[in-house]
Amino acid sequence: MATLTPQGQTASGQRATRPTPLRSTEALRSRRPVLASEVSRWLRSMLDRPLTSYHLVLGSVALLLIVGVMMVLSASSVNAYLTVGDSYFYVKRQVIFLGIGSLGALTIMKLPPVTLRLLSWLGLALATVLLILTYTPLGIAVNGNRNWLYLGSSLFSIQPAEFAKLAMIIWGADVLARKYRLLDQPKHLLVPFLPVSGILVLLVMFQGDAGTAVVMAVIAAGILWIVGAPLRILLGLAAAGVAGIITIFVTSSVRMQRLAAFLDPTLDANGVNHQANAGMFAIASGGWWGVGLGASRQKWGSLPEAHTDFIFAVLGEEFGLFGSLVVLAMIGILGYAGIRIAMRADDLFARYAAGGVATWFMVQALINLAVVLRLLPIAGVPLPLLSYGGSALVANLLAVGLLLACARREPEARQLQTKKSMRPRRRMTTVVGSRTGQGGSS
Repeated sequence: MATLTPQGQTASGQRATRPTPLRSTEALRSRRPVLASEVSRWLRSMLDRPLTSYHLVLGSVALLLIVGVMMVLSASSVNAYLTVGDSYFYVKRQVIFLGIGSLGALTIMKLPPVTLRLLSWLGLALATVLLILTYTPLGIAVNGNRNWLYLGSSLFSIQPAEFAKLAMIIWGADVLARKYRLLDQPKHLLVPFLPVSGILVLLVMFQGDAGTAVVMAVIAAGILWIVGAPLRILLGLAAAGVAGIITIFVTSSVRMQRLAAFLDPTLDANGVNHQANAGMFAIASGGWWGVGLGASRQKWGSLPEAHTDFIFAVLGEEFGLFGSLVVLAMIGILGYAGIRIAMRADDLFARYAAGGVATWFMVQALINLAVVLRLLPIAGVPLPLLSYGGSALVANLLAVGLLLACARREPEARQLQTKKSMRPRRRMTTVVGSRTGQGGSS
């Protein structure tokens, strides 16, 4: 064994070699590909598990709901105190709607596919009737849009368009799955799905709710794309959609004012541009890490609709860029999970339904975020699972229940559930011995 002398030499007279910084750097560089491959292998093994899609949906939705309740409390507390004298007014209602929606999601998740497909027809009919009722004295206008039904109390007012989105997705998935072998023919591809969807979109658009109408139109087009519609049909629908959007703006003076304000941020800064500018100022005030939960300044009357359509602006102000990116990551994971479920499903109904829900959440989230970031004019579209609103939250949670149901019916997930159901239950046998000295005759 060689030993070092005080002069740094070994007992044999040779100087000991020490690793140079260059060699250490080369070792680290050679180690990086190994670490990357190990992380990639671990991530692949996690994603290949049978219930990964289910857990991705459940985890991302749970985190978004927790953040949403916190932000509704923070963003609405000032407005609630000034209007009704209770800072917790809106968050208490949001928690009630959260409970109702969670029960609905659990029910949908447990329903057999046959029952769910049959109920889709009833749901479509009910959604159509409710949309028509908004044109009767039961309909009330909120922010210029006659898209609410008043059922005797503010707690029981509903927005039928939110449930019409879900009904259109489930019904469309059922119809297109039944006609799968005929979808190479345009008449079977488009009829009856496109006319019925068009009627729902028009009913919503004539209420004045152009943002929701655009979301529903994109959902219908997304389902047709998932089914495999030819490019010429999709281009035709896109052209019709552009013409419809132009018509929506041209025929409404309010929307033209919003468009002018979007093109010129300095136009009427205290009027039509006030909400958009206040939202941008809130996000800019957040910086990297935010001003802290509950410390938003814009919610003190400067930002209208702080707890609904512009809740992301308050989130950006209080949690900063880091918190905003975390929320965006959760939304992205939810969208990825929906697409993953659609791609892995071997049942056509589950594939189309999961793809429709993923399209809904992603498109609506993108429109809301684009509005808050001044990339689009004001559209009046809430942020899914985060914004305040009973109808929107309940409808979103019902759609989450549908996603979870589709995730549980993936081939690998079904095999795992079958193995668990066939696994024999453990039985416990207890032997009780007799005691000596007892049981004698009297």
